[in-house]
Amino acid sequence: MPAFASSPAPEMTRWGKPVTTTQRLPGIWRVVTPSHGGFVLSEARQAAMPEALRLDGPEYEHDVDWSLVIVAFQTEFAAAGDPLFDIELSLATSTVKSWRPERWEAYASEAVEPRQSHVRREREAFEARIGQVVVTTAYGAWADWVPSGKVGVFGYRLASVDHLARPTYADPMFKALVDKDRYDERASVISFDELDAEILP
Repeated sequence: MPAFASSPAPEMTRWGKPVTTTQRLPGIWRVVTPSHGGFVLSEARQAAMPEALRLDGPEYEHDVDWSLVIVAFQTEFAAAGDPLFDIELSLATSTVKSWRPERWEAYASEAVEPRQSHVRREREAFEARIGQVVVTTAYGAWADWVPSGKVGVFGYRLASVDHLARPTYADPMFKALVDKDRYDERASVISFDELDAEILP
């Protein structure tokens, strides 16, 4: 295992100026800014990231990409003696599998099943509906245009979906009514056709 030198605390990040900085390991800084935060790696640490886990830049935000750093340097983190690291590693591993399944597969040579990956499930659901009108917004009977027993929905034709399951839609917008009970039993991604939507002008 190569030895890494301590590095200066980051003075600026893509999320703004840090409010707090903590060096978790030499060259690995945990930063918090007024808007966001995550890990910032030194040049040596960034170069040492396994290719499958390495981002283009040295900043790994705290919603998802922090997990790549924990997995990459797990042996060192474990040796540092943090009694809660086992929990942190478990969370990091599940986060990588859920949100970055292709990276996990490339790193660990282990397949990620759709049930293990929120992103993969959502992406597959969107991919199966490309070209269809997909529900994007819903209104209950509290809306003056939605009768009792119905749900009012707006939707767009699904054009594409990216690797993080973020969809792209094409105009125009469609408006419809669907059966409330059927809507309540829907999957997270659902098309107008699957709901037998009654298109409104």
